[in-house]
Amino acid sequence: MNLKSMFRKLAPFAALLGLGSPAYAEEAVLDRSDADPALWVLSDDDTTIYLFGTMHALKTDLVWFDDAVADAFGKSDELVLEMIPPPPEEMAGFVQTAAIAKPGSGLSTILTEDQYARFAAAASSIGLPAQMLEPMQPWFAGVTLATAPLQQLGYSAEAGAEQVLQTAAAERSMQMVGLETFEQQMGFFTGLSQEDQIAFLMAGVDDMGEMKETFENMETAWAMGDTKATADLLNEGMEDTPKLHEVLLKNRNAAWAEWIGTRMESPGTVFIAVGAGHLAGDDSVQSMLAAKGFTATRIEY
Repeated sequence: MNLKSMFRKLAPFAALLGLGSPAYAEEAVLDRSDADPALWVLSDDDTTIYLFGTMHALKTDLVWFDDAVADAFGKSDELVLEMIPPPPEEMAGFVQTAAIAKPGSGLSTILTEDQYARFAAAASSIGLPAQMLEPMQPWFAGVTLATAPLQQLGYSAEAGAEQVLQTAAAERSMQMVGLETFEQQMGFFTGLSQEDQIAFLMAGVDDMGEMKETFENMETAWAMGDTKATADLLNEGMEDTPKLHEVLLKNRNAAWAEWIGTRMESPGTVFIAVGAGHLAGDDSVQSMLAAKGFTATRIEY
């Protein structure tokens, strides 16, 4: 995974969303009134588990929570997500301790003159003064640069799949479970060396001009349920950084497959919603499940 694709995958809401390509966007024609994101199911005599790949931020006019997805969700009595967001004060506490640098060690002290100039220009281009980001750790500045343009581009976390599903689950008083904690997910960033954090930030800085195209392509690939395109785009350059592939995809998918295998031993109907990138490619959750003897079947609709 090269640094540019790493930025695209990690920065938006600290999760694997997907990766866009201009060629894919030009070839695909999306009907925004009838999106059909991918959905799978595995079951036995008394247990049914649906697997749904998500996008964490979407445009409000995209209609996807209907047809097979709504039907599967309606049959489920438990919603499982990558993470259940903690209270705002807990997030704020984490940011203060893990995302803000110690006094005197802000971005201007660790970036080269050229890097800081490029960073400041990128921040200014989306209306963020570089000084506002100065005290941030490089990884957090990178995440901020990635998420800041979302509203300007018409994307909303409130319209994202997780939030829509959580709201619907709350209305039904469904049980909700998180596969990971907030601290675990943020650990993918804080565990990076300073050198990798800076490289991550600068990859985002240099990619800022393509942000609109990137998000459009991610949304298109997801909404059309094209898992081959998703796998191809997500795995671009992945062989260059096998350790990151192992930490960010393979190990997490294996842990989730283990959880699913154990959950299959208890009766009930479960709707699992995780980032679409985890349900595509050779090391997908479905592949991990297959190795355990479970078959996840794509629901065609």
